Amino acid sequence: MPNKKDNINYEEVNEKLKTYIEDEDQLNFIKKAYLFAKEKHEGQYRKSGEEYITHPLNVALILTSIYADYETVAAGFLHDVLEDCDCTVDEMTEKFGENVTKLVQGVTKLSKIHFSTENEYLIDYYKKIIVGMSEDVRVIIIKLADRLHNMRTLWATPEDRQKVKAREALEILAPIAHHLGIHKIKSELEDLSLRYLKPDVFYDIAEKLNKTKLERDRTVYDMQKEVIDLLTEHNITHEIKGRAKSIYSIYNKLDKGKKFSDIYDLLALRILVNTEQECYLALGIIHSKFRPLPRRFKDYIAMPKPNMYQSLHTTVFGIDGYLFEIQIRTYDMDEVAENGIASHWAYKENKGSNTTANLQSTTEQKLQFFKSIIDLSKDKMSSEEFVNSVKDEVLNNNIYVFTPKGDVIELPKGATPIDFAYKVHTKVGETTTGAIVNNSIVPLNHELKNNDIVRIITNKNSTPSKEWINMVKATQTRNKIKSFFTKNEREIYIERGKYNIEKELRKRKLVFSDFFTDENTKKICQTIKVDSLEDIYLSAGNGKNSPNSIINIIDKMKEVSAPKVVKVTSKNIDADIIVSGIDKIKVNLANCCSPVYGDDIIGYITKGNGISVHRSNCHNLTMLENRTLEVKWNSNLNKRYLTSILVYTNTGKNHMLDLMQTITMMNISVDGIKTISKTDEVIYEINIYVTGLDQLNKLLLSLDKQDYILKSERLMR
Repeated sequence: MPNKKDNINYEEVNEKLKTYIEDEDQLNFIKKAYLFAKEKHEGQYRKSGEEYITHPLNVALILTSIYADYETVAAGFLHDVLEDCDCTVDEMTEKFGENVTKLVQGVTKLSKIHFSTENEYLIDYYKKIIVGMSEDVRVIIIKLADRLHNMRTLWATPEDRQKVKAREALEILAPIAHHLGIHKIKSELEDLSLRYLKPDVFYDIAEKLNKTKLERDRTVYDMQKEVIDLLTEHNITHEIKGRAKSIYSIYNKLDKGKKFSDIYDLLALRILVNTEQECYLALGIIHSKFRPLPRRFKDYIAMPKPNMYQSLHTTVFGIDGYLFEIQIRTYDMDEVAENGIASHWAYKENKGSNTTANLQSTTEQKLQFFKSIIDLSKDKMSSEEFVNSVKDEVLNNNIYVFTPKGDVIELPKGATPIDFAYKVHTKVGETTTGAIVNNSIVPLNHELKNNDIVRIITNKNSTPSKEWINMVKATQTRNKIKSFFTKNEREIYIERGKYNIEKELRKRKLVFSDFFTDENTKKICQTIKVDSLEDIYLSAGNGKNSPNSIINIIDKMKEVSAPKVVKVTSKNIDADIIVSGIDKIKVNLANCCSPVYGDDIIGYITKGNGISVHRSNCHNLTMLENRTLEVKWNSNLNKRYLTSILVYTNTGKNHMLDLMQTITMMNISVDGIKTISKTDEVIYEINIYVTGLDQLNKLLLSLDKQDYILKSERLMR
């Protein structure tokens, strides 16, 4: 059935605007937007049968109720013009400027979304709504007002569409209104959604409220009179309002198993005073006469909610033993609680009760929610991960914990001290070694709770552990840890590649700076298809190109003096090594360099002992006669190869057991381990069986990350 609120005209909107906008130019600008929208929507009607202009009028009226600025109200009138009328972006920009046009374009993007419970549509919805948020938060405020009026007239749409729209409003838009601190819109969206999703429940609660209304009103009136007399006696200027409980909030409590008679804040009062000090004075005076219910006191003034909500909450035994929930706050706090800071900014600025700088700072804090979503969208994750992250970590239940200095940190439910550390700063997260929660040492996988005080212990030489990836809750934290290891592995490869290239250059008696001139570096990059000197090191470090082959690109002398290589194909498919032109011949892997599958290799024809296979950068090749031939690995075989590594440690302790555990956890067999130096720094020589170069490189990377290891490398005898 039609709602009386819909039957409004421009004068009603204008009267509301005048209560907080004094600038005549701004008021005229809004009227111009209304007249333009009225002209463009001429002849269009809503499904409810009314002229279409009633919708923009109601949207604008909702925006005035939260003191939206003049550009937001103007965009509220125009929000459907680009989509539904004969109007171009250029025409709108010319008449109303870039700011208003961008707001309308943002709302138009959101209006094109057709929400569905199908996963791909849900993903599209989230991605587009994020775009709207990242451009200008006022786009979302207009969208909330637009949806609220549509929910008020939802009766005019088919029943299946009613449930779809109600679910979208309840699951997505109401939580956003909550994070923006716009209680008026959030509460009405929830009640209207419940009305269409669970009509039986909605009307049952409404009926129970109506049945008890007379008794509640009488009790509230008596209690209100008592509190007024009490505060007046102590000279505290105040205003008292009876507070209506939303049907949806009652439903939530009933859904958790509470009885209707046990819901404390059905009887509720809100006390408004002038100053923060008077809030606490009023609280003390009320508690002196009415006994408070234990564990029901909340101080959101000293510790505001992340959406900047501030108030004192207490539940007391009032008239005739009834429980009353009482909220005490200043008038300014009440404005913020009802209307949200983002939309309240212009109102406060006009009233001159604060500086623009302070308001901007406060608004920045308020909009941290949106920044969290934008940060999430920058992380590389699948679409499904992104949707789940937004829904679970931003729109749903969060916990609020404190730093030792009292700063509030918002985290997803189930977060650990590692999540907390990374939220404070990435560097704090990366150097975390322990955590103290409420003055007790806890493990790093400890689940944090609301109001915990968390102190992180750090060590500048410490780095993350890969185990953390499975211990954290926030997707952003997980991605930062993964990013650290990706970057760290690259740096280790680069360092190893540079070391090996420098070592090879020294063998050839070449000076590093003379060799890597700009011209030579460019030629090497072009040949091996990389972009920079760092990439050359990376290529040598990860085994893609051997240092020998990289240097040979420039050092032609090496190529000229190198033994002649015979190129013939082999038919032997059973051997580890395929030898050019020879089907069956004895082949040995050289002990001096212990090649493994994936190494660049070359064969040497021995006297009476078949062919010895060496790594192409083996220093022994330079001392061998000119009897080499081309060989290659047989990729059809799946074998393990024996090779040796050296591990240099930085302590005199015995780390043999630690090394064995690290190696065997990577599915690598240890053939033997011995200590070859015992001083303050122990060196271990370890013989291992690996499937190939990739597995060997991963092992060396894993070893290099251990605190007690200086470096690890392959042994070349």
